[in-house]
Amino acid sequence: MAASQVIRSEWTKIRSVASTVWTLSLAVVVSIALGMLVSALSRSQFDQLSPRDRLSFDPTYISFAGMSLGQLAMIVFGVLVVSNEYSTGMIRTSLAAVPQRGTFLFGKIAVAAVLALAVGLVTGFAAFFLGQAVLGPHRAGIGDPGVLRAVLGGGLYMALIAVFSMGVAAMLRSPMLSLGILMPFFFLISNILGNVDATKKVGRYLPDQAGSRIMRVVTPIGDDTPYGPWGGLGIMALWVIAALAGGYLLLKRRDA
Repeated sequence: MAASQVIRSEWTKIRSVASTVWTLSLAVVVSIALGMLVSALSRSQFDQLSPRDRLSFDPTYISFAGMSLGQLAMIVFGVLVVSNEYSTGMIRTSLAAVPQRGTFLFGKIAVAAVLALAVGLVTGFAAFFLGQAVLGPHRAGIGDPGVLRAVLGGGLYMALIAVFSMGVAAMLRSPMLSLGILMPFFFLISNILGNVDATKKVGRYLPDQAGSRIMRVVTPIGDDTPYGPWGGLGIMALWVIAALAGGYLLLKRRDA
């Protein structure tokens, strides 16, 4: 089957499954709603901030606070895109139709990645503009230095989270096992490693910790992170490449 046919087939599969539509919708709603809530709280407490905290105040990053939960929906989306076919047994039919396993896997990932990027960009811009509206006098403008990069980076970050999850799901094949590992890792373990002094230097190289750097405009006082916004996104991209490579190698070697 030609690559263009594989892409059309995968697009049909993705848009015909209700769960993928719901998870993407949830990612948008949660990210925007929580970002607006945190922005409102930040505005109400701004006058109580110390001079040091005011210097580290990052209105752009505050509006992206909801992405910490929204990314969990993107993880579910990425896992379901790949592992649904294993749980239903459709993988045998798919591989019979597309025997070139690399074409099959990367066609699926390409379609899902473009969709995740589109949703991520919509989420990033909506979260930014609505969050800044709530922040009022403390808001940032899209034309301020570093702000457009952060907003676009937010969309890229959400897409990379989804693609990383696809790679992990391709390796593990089971939706329950994939979610059972990814959800605690991103929601709990990564935050612990990134905030405990003994493990902070290791935690900053995890995919979400490194990638979220792209959404920062103001560097917190005392922050000694050895990479910048694009460096952090590059580290995250390496994690994604490793996950996709692992998924491809295992798909190539295993039976359906």
